[in-house]
Amino acid sequence: MADLVREGGTFPKRLTLKRPTSTEVRDSFEAVRAWSASLRSAQHIRITMRQSRHRVLGTNSLPHEAWVDSVEAAAEMIGKRQDVAEFQELLWLTAERQPILVDWLARKPIRALELRHDWRMLLGVVDWLQAHPRPGIYVRQMDAGDVDTKFVEKHRGVLAELLDLALPPGAIDASKTGSSGFAQRYGFKPKPERVRFRILDRDYALLPWHDAEDGQELTMGIESFAALDQQIWRVIITENEVNFLALPPLDGTIAIFGSGYGFETLAQAAWLSRCRLYYWGDIDTHGFAILDQLRGHFEHAESLLMDLRTFLRFCPLWGREHNPTRRSLARLSQSERELYDELRNDHYGQGLRLEQERIGFPWVRDALAKLPGRD
Repeated sequence: MADLVREGGTFPKRLTLKRPTSTEVRDSFEAVRAWSASLRSAQHIRITMRQSRHRVLGTNSLPHEAWVDSVEAAAEMIGKRQDVAEFQELLWLTAERQPILVDWLARKPIRALELRHDWRMLLGVVDWLQAHPRPGIYVRQMDAGDVDTKFVEKHRGVLAELLDLALPPGAIDASKTGSSGFAQRYGFKPKPERVRFRILDRDYALLPWHDAEDGQELTMGIESFAALDQQIWRVIITENEVNFLALPPLDGTIAIFGSGYGFETLAQAAWLSRCRLYYWGDIDTHGFAILDQLRGHFEHAESLLMDLRTFLRFCPLWGREHNPTRRSLARLSQSERELYDELRNDHYGQGLRLEQERIGFPWVRDALAKLPGRD
């Protein structure tokens, strides 16, 4: 089908034709004649003949070459006439609205046919962004016909290919890649990063305080969180939601519900650098890898309940880490590194781990009570 796009194409196209040998003509003459007749009667193929002279059978005219003269004929021959017709429609539409994308059709005709029902809307997104480069709005606010957010999310991959071809370099932020970087790559506002946290000391409440045990749970955008003018002096980051919700009241403390790898968002809150900062993760290789990554942003961060004593105390509750990391971690303390090495080298057993929610809560309360006070 790419031949519909390329001027001149590759048609007529010569097919490989295995002709009978002189011996085969002599020994199987009737079969050869039937073969010749079937070829000459075949639809959508043009046969050229050549006379051959045989010392026993005399002069005979046999098929010499087989040709398919057009892509339409080829499509008929293999039963793809409808696909070719639909691809032709896609080609005409694209040539009219976005000729710069015609070559993409030539390179990916099968993919284009898979998108045939969505092609007009895809072109609509390209049209709109050409007219509104780097719009600075959410995708939800784009006014491109029937295009909605779910359509864009579903087709981010192919849209990125088309937009990279159709938009000028100044309209593309090439540093943003992948599905997570789609919005910023083309100048849409990204979904705001949000921080979920609990204030565990009523003296630092941002809203009226109602329940001393529950604390005060809030979620806010990172810019608002970074601008908090509070004198909080202790922060606990935990990866488990129930642990996050169950942390009891603590002087001068907030708890942050973490999200695994990636602390670029929290790094925007410079005031965390002056706090006593604790990370409570699983006692496994990835837990220590996350701690190591956190220290890339906050080198003063300390681990909480990620020690050998805790690990051994709850050995009946050990589980398996199915895909442990083995890489070296440069930002661990000596005791953390020793435990990490024992885990990654299967010192206590293959892939063992202790998930943070398996630690008994009296043990947790005791560890929290022993945390240092404010300097």
